[in-house]
Amino acid sequence: MINILAITYENQLESDISISNADFSKYKWFWVDFNEPTEEEIQHLSDTFHFHPLAIEDCVQRLQRPKLDYYDDHSFYVTHIVREEQNDMIKDELDFFVGENFVVTFHRTPSREVKQVWDRLVSQKNVEKWDTFYVFYQILDKIVDNYFPLIYKIEDDLDKIEDNTQKKSMNQLLNELFDTRYLLLNLRHTVHPMRDLLYRMLNSQHLTGVKERREYFSDIYDHLLKLSEMIMANREVTADIRDSYLSLNAHQTNNVMKVLTIITSIFAPLTFIAGIYGMNFEYLPELTWKYGYFVSLGVMGVIGVAMLLWFKKKGWFK
Repeated sequence: MINILAITYENQLESDISISNADFSKYKWFWVDFNEPTEEEIQHLSDTFHFHPLAIEDCVQRLQRPKLDYYDDHSFYVTHIVREEQNDMIKDELDFFVGENFVVTFHRTPSREVKQVWDRLVSQKNVEKWDTFYVFYQILDKIVDNYFPLIYKIEDDLDKIEDNTQKKSMNQLLNELFDTRYLLLNLRHTVHPMRDLLYRMLNSQHLTGVKERREYFSDIYDHLLKLSEMIMANREVTADIRDSYLSLNAHQTNNVMKVLTIITSIFAPLTFIAGIYGMNFEYLPELTWKYGYFVSLGVMGVIGVAMLLWFKKKGWFK
């Protein structure tokens, strides 16, 4: 689907425009949104707008790295939008062609960011302050703002894992922890390239529209820096929780091994005594003694109790 918004030189907004017979020269600037386009609609990128084949190829191919390319009368941007779906992070691509008098957005899946800015522009009574780079800024700001809920949810999940109020097993907690680390890694692969993209935009000498609104784009860049710091901090938290759980698991294992070792140590001399009396010799003096059996049991009991008291004194049961 291709949607078009155009602003006349009298600052009037027009939306009922068909791309097949549109005369863009009579507009001050216009916005064309390729929303889940068909192959036939994608052809307009080259036939109608004459964009560079490499830029069109980047649009067609999925999930290119966020980047910026310069062309004669416009600049091309690849950005990533994220959304949560069934406790998983879904990453999609949103591409921009931005010139002095046009902005073209291209996305293979529905974009709530584009829809929010589109609806806001349609509802505006005064569109004089709007231009192509302001549209670009508004969408980019929505994209970055929508990263924050994912980070906040991850932080809440980490708090639940750390507190373990549901008394989950160690294996369940570690599985959830590694899933969270994977989400953070996936999000970092989006935020860091986007941060680099904004840095390049702010330091570019070719983007006049960005220079004129430097404070706006700098604000987005600050948000991305904050997101990067939050991601790194949460990854450190996951590492600390993981190390704590592994240390606790090792401590519990050591306690179990200590108890088993104590039991084995107690029964070792008892087994030695029983082994002597289990030998198949005809002449063992104690075999004919009336109280030999009871004395052997008594000796075993004394040895067992003595070893238990000695282990306790040594603090092995703590």
